Amino acid sequence: MNKLSEKNVTEEEIEEIVNFVETKACFPLPDEFQYFQKNYKIEYLYKILNRPIRVCGMVKNEGEPGGGPFWVRDEKGRQTLQIVESTQIDLNNKLQFKIFKSATHFNPVDIVCGVYNYKGDKFDLTQYVDPKTAFITEKTKNGEIIKAFELPGLWNGAMSKWTTVFIEVPLETFNPVKTVNDLLKPSHQPENE
Repeated sequence: MNKLSEKNVTEEEIEEIVNFVETKACFPLPDEFQYFQKNYKIEYLYKILNRPIRVCGMVKNEGEPGGGPFWVRDEKGRQTLQIVESTQIDLNNKLQFKIFKSATHFNPVDIVCGVYNYKGDKFDLTQYVDPKTAFITEKTKNGEIIKAFELPGLWNGAMSKWTTVFIEVPLETFNPVKTVNDLLKPSHQPENE
């Protein structure tokens, strides 16, 4: 980051940074990147890397409700890794439904966040929100079903412009209690000695 900020980067180092951005930071660069002038490549890479980062633990999907890891295409056609809730997916679209149903993992909200830049300054996190990720969901209030407008959630839209990395974590790290019946699951029972 220091070299990028000083624009003191060789072509070989740019190739190394590009490899890191695409393979480790999971940020595919546009095809036209290869035709950018050197100074613009440096600015572009700096902008991509100088953002908050989140490392999201994912567990194997065993039917629990929750957001899952997906590639999402933004309005400019760029793909980024995102945690997407089922209510954000058009399940009437056969292709989207197929993609959703084939998801192998979901996020139990195990997230480690880096909110300071390489200089130690805190990022202005409001600059990394995608307001278009708000959605309408069904909730219950006093026993009645109501529709609720949800602003971008903490781990989806409010972090959509963060660098995102997904890692698999053991299923044992996730023991949700969303209803009273969840307390009957073996993971919530005392061990018999």
